[in-house]
Amino acid sequence: MNILITGANGYIGQRLIPILLKQGHDLYCCVRNLSRLGEYQNEPGVKLIEIDLLEPSDISNFPVEIDVAYFLVHTMSDKGDFGVTESIIARNFLRLLEPTKCKQIIYLSGIANQEELSKHLESRKQVEMLLAESHISLTVLRAGIIVGSGSASFEIIRDLVEKLPVMIAPKWLMTRSQPIAVRNVLEFLTGVMGKDKYYGKTFDIMGPDILTYKQMLLKFAKVRGLKRLIITVPIMTPRLSSYWLYFITATSYRLAVNLVNSMKIDIIGRPNELANELGIDLISYQESVRLAFQKIEQNMIISSWKDAFSASNIGTDIFQRMEVPKFGIYKDVKWRKITDSDKTLQNVWSIGGQRGWYYANFLWKLRGYVDKLNGGVGLRRGRTHHSEIAPGDALDFWRVLAADKVNKRLLLFAEMKLPGEAWLEFKIIRKRQDIFLRQTATFRPLGLWGRLYWYAVLPFHYFVFNGMINKLIAFDPGEVAKIKT
Repeated sequence: MNILITGANGYIGQRLIPILLKQGHDLYCCVRNLSRLGEYQNEPGVKLIEIDLLEPSDISNFPVEIDVAYFLVHTMSDKGDFGVTESIIARNFLRLLEPTKCKQIIYLSGIANQEELSKHLESRKQVEMLLAESHISLTVLRAGIIVGSGSASFEIIRDLVEKLPVMIAPKWLMTRSQPIAVRNVLEFLTGVMGKDKYYGKTFDIMGPDILTYKQMLLKFAKVRGLKRLIITVPIMTPRLSSYWLYFITATSYRLAVNLVNSMKIDIIGRPNELANELGIDLISYQESVRLAFQKIEQNMIISSWKDAFSASNIGTDIFQRMEVPKFGIYKDVKWRKITDSDKTLQNVWSIGGQRGWYYANFLWKLRGYVDKLNGGVGLRRGRTHHSEIAPGDALDFWRVLAADKVNKRLLLFAEMKLPGEAWLEFKIIRKRQDIFLRQTATFRPLGLWGRLYWYAVLPFHYFVFNGMINKLIAFDPGEVAKIKT
C-alpha cells in the first residue's frame, strides 16, 4: 500500500517507518525540514515531502496514490493556544488529503473518558471531530501514557526515580492511569491499517495495568533495583507542581504545566476486543520498563521526545538559523592541527550527554543550572544516542542544525536562555598537507545586555574553549576512564 505519515520525525513516526517498510509498503513521509529524516533520503520505498502543516500549501504536486494516512502530529507545549494550532494543522492536513485516493485516516489520540478534561485532551477530541468531517474514513486509537525508551513519560519518571531517593510529591500522584507499551501502540497502529471493519471506529488502547502515578514510580524503582520513599502532600498548587517537574526532570516548563493539568485526571480506557481481534499480547507496565532499558543498554533508542521541538525554547523555525551570520557578531575561533581525523570526528560526534564537553564539565553543569533557573532547557536533555547524531536532535542545551560526516561538520544552535543567539561549530579542514580542527563559537547579541553578556563570559570562554578543543583532538574514544573535569 501507499501510506502517508505526518509527524514522521516524531517519537511514534520514527518507530513506525521501519515497521511499515519491513511489511513492504511505500511511504510518503511529511516533515518540516528534509534533513530531519536524512537517513531515508535514498531509501527505496520512502519519499520525503517537505511541508509545514501550519501553513496552506500547494496541493498540485501532492501525491494522489495514497491508500492510508497516519495523523501523528501533536503540539502539546505550543507557546500559544495549542488547541487552535492543532485545529489549523488538522484542517490543512485534510485539505491536502481529500483530493487523493486515500480510504482511511488513522489518528493516534488520547484517552478522554472523563467529563472534565485537560486542555490537551480537549484539543485531541476537537481534532477527532474535525477529521471525522472528511469523506475519508477515520479510525481513532486513543492511548494514555506510552512507555518506551525515549518517551516523554518514561524519561520523566526515570528522572524522578533515579535522582530522588525521597520524594515530597503532589497529591495528583494518586491519580490513576493505564499505561501502554510503545510496541503495543505500534501493533495497534499497524493492525487496524487498511481493514474495512475498523473504518469509522474509535478504540481506547491501553495496557493491562491500572496504576496510580505513585505506583508507577515505585514499580519503575523496583525494576531498577532502587528503594524509594514517596510522600504525597496536598499543599502543592498546580504552579508549584509544574516547577517541581520542571526543575527535577528534563521537561520544559510549558510542557510541565500541561502535564500537570493532565495528571489531575484519571486516564482509564474503556474495554474493547481490539487487542484480541488483532492478536496483540498486552505488555505489563513493569515488563514495558524492562524492555525499554534493554533498548537503552544496547544503545538502540530509535526516537526520543527530547528531539521534538516541544523540548525547545526556540520553536519550529530552528532551521532558519542554518546560516551563521557574518556581521554584527562576536566570534571565538580556535584551530588545532590533528593527526587522526577519524578519531577526532568520532569525539566531536560524541560530545555532550554522558560523555560531557571534554573539559570543565562542572562549568557546563553550572551553566545548565543557571539556564534552568531562568526558564531554559538546562543540560538534562542529554542526547538520544551516544555516538550518532542527526539534524534536529537535542544535545543538552543545544539543537543540532547540521551533522555532515562527509564534510566533517557539526553545527549546533543554543537553546539556553541568552540575550542573543549563539552557534557552536566544529569542522575538520585540510590545508595543503595538514589537517585541522576548527572550533567556532558565534554570538549575535541582542542590544546592550547581549554585548555585556559576551564580555562577561569571555574569560570563561578562553579557559573552557581552549580546554575543549585540546581534549577533542587528544581524547581516546576507547578510553573507559571518566573524563576529568
